[in-house]
Amino acid sequence: MRVDLLTREYPPEVYGGAGVHVAELTAALRSGTDTDVRVRAFGAFRDEEGVWAYRTPAGLENANGALQALGTDVQMAADVEGADLVHSHTWYANAAGRLAQLTHGIPHVVTAHSLEPLRPWKAEQLGGGYRLSSWMERESFEQADAVVAVSKAMRADILRSYPSIDPAKVHVVYNGIDVDEWKPDVDHDAVRALGIDPDRPSVVFVGRITRQKGLPYLLRAVASLPPEVQIVLCAGAPDTPEIMAEVTGLVEDLREHRDGVVWIDRMLAHEEIVKVLSAGTVFVCPSIYEPLGIVNLEAMACGIPVVGTGTGGIPEVVADGLTGRIVPIDQATDGTGTPTDPDKYVADLAAALNEVLSDIGLAKLMGRAGRLRVETEFTWDAIATRTRAVYDQVLAVR
Repeated sequence: MRVDLLTREYPPEVYGGAGVHVAELTAALRSGTDTDVRVRAFGAFRDEEGVWAYRTPAGLENANGALQALGTDVQMAADVEGADLVHSHTWYANAAGRLAQLTHGIPHVVTAHSLEPLRPWKAEQLGGGYRLSSWMERESFEQADAVVAVSKAMRADILRSYPSIDPAKVHVVYNGIDVDEWKPDVDHDAVRALGIDPDRPSVVFVGRITRQKGLPYLLRAVASLPPEVQIVLCAGAPDTPEIMAEVTGLVEDLREHRDGVVWIDRMLAHEEIVKVLSAGTVFVCPSIYEPLGIVNLEAMACGIPVVGTGTGGIPEVVADGLTGRIVPIDQATDGTGTPTDPDKYVADLAAALNEVLSDIGLAKLMGRAGRLRVETEFTWDAIATRTRAVYDQVLAVR
């Protein structure tokens, strides 16, 4: 079976969880199943066999980002001829899958890593392109032969956002983690070189600076942590100048009242992130929208407990009281995910962090439990097998 995976992100150009997912799924399908996987990705040339890269077509370099993506999708769709099935990831590449489905008469499987109706703040980044990205997603999802949700919560969101989709077509296949690449690696010299004091307890955040990641709420919450606790922010790639300005202001305010606020705004190499996580006391995921959250799996694989928001797929990954703590949240139903009582959410987040930090022995036990959980439930071999089963089911009914 030949499957063409269509994606914006693919190594070395990876910006978030979707890029990690596609890279790991590709490797697992190639090694663990009899699937001929060909990857078609946005961006610069890749020298990996079986991978093709596509740049924005000439004449669209200064166009709205969504129009640039659509132009790239047209090129990708033209080249998938001969594939048995196409599998697209994120709205950036969804249109390529839909166009290939129509042009070549082959099945289209789409994995939902996020949903445009639940990210209205993207209009800040894309302007009118948000209407185009929303249309591309809707058309692709509603016409897909199968939709893969990365969590049960995401499946419910899909069916609520797109009620015309047959529920039988929506399958849950969790994201996975490479437990050989993500494992504890304590290196005090390496983290000191990043400005982190390994002898102090620390709260670690890793993520892009976007509305959905909830970083402003975290920056307010950590103000009430004990003074000896270090705050490590591995945060970059802001969506807009506005969110960057807000985060910068909050960090500056925090530094006026406490030391040990470490902000690393560049994209860290894999081995650096592993060392930062391994040196941390607790990892925090303050997201207000998170279909699953690969970053939580990465933290758990490195043996660090996770404090995460009780939204999306996070409670399906973090076992409350066993591998970390889940912070309750009551959210607006307008698609933004905004806490209805931001002050309460911030206070609850601070309380959960303080609880874990107050008992370092328990925190270490939670970290070990998290490592065991990912080893048993979230391996990429298992995810590849489940994904291939979706392909087989789709082809069987065509």
